[in-house]
Amino acid sequence: MPDMNQMMGMAKNMAKRMEEEMDAINVEGNAGGGMVAVNMDGHKRLKALRIASEVVDPADIEMLQDLILAAVNDAQTKVEEKLKSGLGGMAGGMPGGFPFGAL
Repeated sequence: MPDMNQMMGMAKNMAKRMEEEMDAINVEGNAGGGMVAVNMDGHKRLKALRIASEVVDPADIEMLQDLILAAVNDAQTKVEEKLKSGLGGMAGGMPGGFPFGAL
C-alpha cells in the first residue's frame, strides 16, 4: 500500500491529467436541425455560437431562445458523456477506492 505522500502525488497527477482532458474536450450542440449550434469545452464554457439567419424572426424571439437553450443543453449532455467515458477510468489507478471517478 502506498504511503500518504505517494497517494497525494498520485492525486495531484490525476488532477493535472483531468484538467488537461477537460481542456481538450470540444463538443458541438445543435438544435433545429443545426440551425443553432454551440461549441463547448470540458469545463462547460461556451466557445462559439452560430445562428442561421433563417431562424432570426423578430416576431418569434421565443423560438430562437428555445433553440439556443436546446443547443446549449445538447452540448452540456455531450460534455457529460465525454467526461464519464474519458475521465471515469482514471480513478482505477488510485488505491483505497477514492471516488475520483465521480468528478
